[in-house]
Amino acid sequence: MSRVAIFIDGGHISKLAANEFGVPVDYGRLSAEIAATIDARTVEPVELLRTLYYNCLPYQSARPTPDEAKRYGASRKFHQQLEKIPRYQVRLGRLAYRGQDAKGRPIFQQKRVDLMLGLDFALLAGGHQVQHAAILSGDSDVIPAVEVAKQEGVCTWHVHGPSTSKVSGLSTYAQELWDVCDERIELTQALMDRITR
Repeated sequence: MSRVAIFIDGGHISKLAANEFGVPVDYGRLSAEIAATIDARTVEPVELLRTLYYNCLPYQSARPTPDEAKRYGASRKFHQQLEKIPRYQVRLGRLAYRGQDAKGRPIFQQKRVDLMLGLDFALLAGGHQVQHAAILSGDSDVIPAVEVAKQEGVCTWHVHGPSTSKVSGLSTYAQELWDVCDERIELTQALMDRITR
């Protein structure tokens, strides 16, 4: 039996689920659905080793406003719930404040998320702990890790939103990731409806 690890960019799937499908995601069901799809499309049975979920907690200033504290607390609770799902691991980066845009809105930048995802992806592949690795992201920064995994004989799967969508489509970055992976799984409305909380 072979094993699969699933790597989820939390910010990406949250936007995709809200903007494209209009549904909240049950992350345990999402992982099970991805693993079952891979199992159905391969000769040898596949079991889920682990799902790794990457995101950042909301920004909190040195003296948090009530709104900041509320958002931060809700996000921590959500991530703690994810940790309770069997075979789930939450990896949190940091949200850095980068000033304001021309309209006075704050600018935030995720730090460490892509690096953690890429390192974990390459380490699990290089350690021969998995034969399949599925990535749910639209960020081309992880392509070097995908290439390392492929060199180690791991079959890489890109889990992506509808490629023909007028809302999201595949951005240039997502297209690059789509191109480099061995296999693809498209998230459809039917699939997303099955994994709704």
